[in-house]
Amino acid sequence: MKQLHKSKERVKLEECGTIGDFLTGEKIYRALERLTPIVHRTPLITSETTNRIVDKKVYFKMENQQKTGAFKFRGATFKLMQLSSEQLQRGVLTASAGNHAQGVAYASAKLDAKATIFMPEKTPYSKVEATKNYGAEVVLVGSSFQEAFEASMERQKQTGATYVHPFDDYDVMAGQGTVAMEMLRQEDRIDTFIVPIGGGGLISGIAVAAKHVNRNIRVIGVQASGAPAMYNSYHDIPGNESDNVDTIAEGIAVKKPGSLTSPIIKKYVDDIVTVTDEEIATAILYMLERNKTLMEGAGAAALAALFSKSQQIKSRHCGIVVSGGNIDISSIPKIQRLASNSPL
Repeated sequence: MKQLHKSKERVKLEECGTIGDFLTGEKIYRALERLTPIVHRTPLITSETTNRIVDKKVYFKMENQQKTGAFKFRGATFKLMQLSSEQLQRGVLTASAGNHAQGVAYASAKLDAKATIFMPEKTPYSKVEATKNYGAEVVLVGSSFQEAFEASMERQKQTGATYVHPFDDYDVMAGQGTVAMEMLRQEDRIDTFIVPIGGGGLISGIAVAAKHVNRNIRVIGVQASGAPAMYNSYHDIPGNESDNVDTIAEGIAVKKPGSLTSPIIKKYVDDIVTVTDEEIATAILYMLERNKTLMEGAGAAALAALFSKSQQIKSRHCGIVVSGGNIDISSIPKIQRLASNSPL
């Protein structure tokens, strides 16, 4: 894979409709200005092999190389930057399957705020240990994000700490949306973004940012077929809340669509598709074997969609968000088994 030369440092910002004043292109642009000195400007790279397979020019935004190993650092940091000194002194609290946890923990340490993180009991050991190493208190509870979230809300009532939601928060969405603006500064020919969806914070920010820059840019969301809550909500399919989720992509294993993200996604996202665990596993191994890049299940979902649905995705210049690389190495044998029948 090779890193691209940026085509233009700045692109023209066009006006675009927004939902109220809560998440706007202007807000995301301000977030980018504030975060630029703090976050890594991660590489945007391409792969001739991938381009040939899907018959498109594909640009990978390597957020697996971001601080804490995922894009979540952007939203968590921008959210904490909005808090007063008094709020920071009372501490912050959240629930997360791992990447948001690390983002909040790292940002809290930098701002000298105590962070308490609730995580599902099945969260990979590597993510739990990384969160602890950033200085946060970790509480393992429940079998899913939803159960960890409910437990964290009970703790919030008891302590009065500021809750930093992993996706259903406009400041968090704005921070995540800086990924798109940064990508378009690095390569302004991108005409389609393919983005993994859990609760919808990343794609909400990216969709508003992309349409703010150019309303003709398409945004396609990807969910795991074993955790399709937002897919069902978007397509008006009964069952937009799942009692159980079952996917190797634990970072997007969310049972319930976000109440704030859902209307933004309905308005700005052009389509949502699903991919199987076998397709996700194939994408993980492909990037590891062909491009020497480690990406977790959530980060591989977008590439999996491009491989399996390339004919449906009408794009010449496709931007893929490699959202994270914090994979549990012990899961590699399972990933190999799932991907064993792949033609790639």
